[in-house]
Amino acid sequence: MRKLGISVYPNHSSIQDIKDYIELAANYNFSRIFTCLLSVEGDKEQIVADFKEVIAYAKQFDMEVIADVSPKVFGELEIDYTDLTFFKDIGADGIRLDMGFTGNEEAIMTFNPQDLAIELNISSGTKYLENILAYQADKSKLLGCHNFYPHRYTGLNYEHFIQTSKQYKDQGIRTAAFVNSKNASIGPWPLDEGLCTLEMHRDLPIAVQAKHLWATEVIDDVIIANSFASEEELKELSQIDPYRITMKCELVENIPEIEKKIVLEEFHFNRGDVSDYVIRSTQSRVKYKGHEFEPFHTKNMEIGDILIETSLYAHYAGELQLTKLPMENSGKTNVVGSIVAEERLLLDYIKPWQKFKFESIN
Repeated sequence: MRKLGISVYPNHSSIQDIKDYIELAANYNFSRIFTCLLSVEGDKEQIVADFKEVIAYAKQFDMEVIADVSPKVFGELEIDYTDLTFFKDIGADGIRLDMGFTGNEEAIMTFNPQDLAIELNISSGTKYLENILAYQADKSKLLGCHNFYPHRYTGLNYEHFIQTSKQYKDQGIRTAAFVNSKNASIGPWPLDEGLCTLEMHRDLPIAVQAKHLWATEVIDDVIIANSFASEEELKELSQIDPYRITMKCELVENIPEIEKKIVLEEFHFNRGDVSDYVIRSTQSRVKYKGHEFEPFHTKNMEIGDILIETSLYAHYAGELQLTKLPMENSGKTNVVGSIVAEERLLLDYIKPWQKFKFESIN
């Protein structure tokens, strides 16, 4: 089951603000929390007490908590990789290894009697996962999670993101990646240029970032990297269908009722015999056979336009199409709306037989 998550930083925010944020996120069906022990400095006893309090509060809402650590943190807190009792004692469900060991240590960790999940850093690439599995790790205890990047232009390249994520998905390991809230400014470091996994996401709306991650089918869990995201952002993410591509669209003002119903209410899926030019959803032409679809808006077609064929196209009448390339209109096709510009990247992820739907903004 795909999940939504938030990030909290007890050493950078008030405990009460974090508690309020956890409760708000839980109300919108967020079910996991990322927190960071990498930048812990100061009174260690107080830091541990704060983490315990935050995690205990998250547990009241059945939220899974993973703490980001590194070999340096193990040294500072005098923790041995063969004994993860410390993390169990603070209430964590698992630890994320921002920087790893040699492979055998990670494999040994997966057999920890505290039953903690061991989350690996997907973004580093290399043969890291393959090496750990070669040491006969308990794969059921492994998770994968990408990095986030506070410095503009340093986020992951898309091809690298896909390649590294697939290494984990091919092994049946649950994966996660981060999205950026435009309303949040708190992360583990002072730099505030957004926090996201993919550089191409840095300036996109948060819902588009999440939709894109899920559309790739290599990411299970989407986590907001910075805090505190707005309630509007939490609500919008909670309303996304993680398993069906949903695109926001703007319908033309004079769209007839039947055409509007076809766009917004019918169940859409792409035909298996795919075209370079259009995505075809053909069930509406069967359902509305005999209805007179009159021409009313027959401009030339641009990428992202939503089309419904008129009765001038005979048995194609009522078929819905999505434009993938610009096309000349013969006068037989109505352009009934268009996908909003920032969501047109989702068109590339509608595969043969892919299910999709529309959400009108007007």
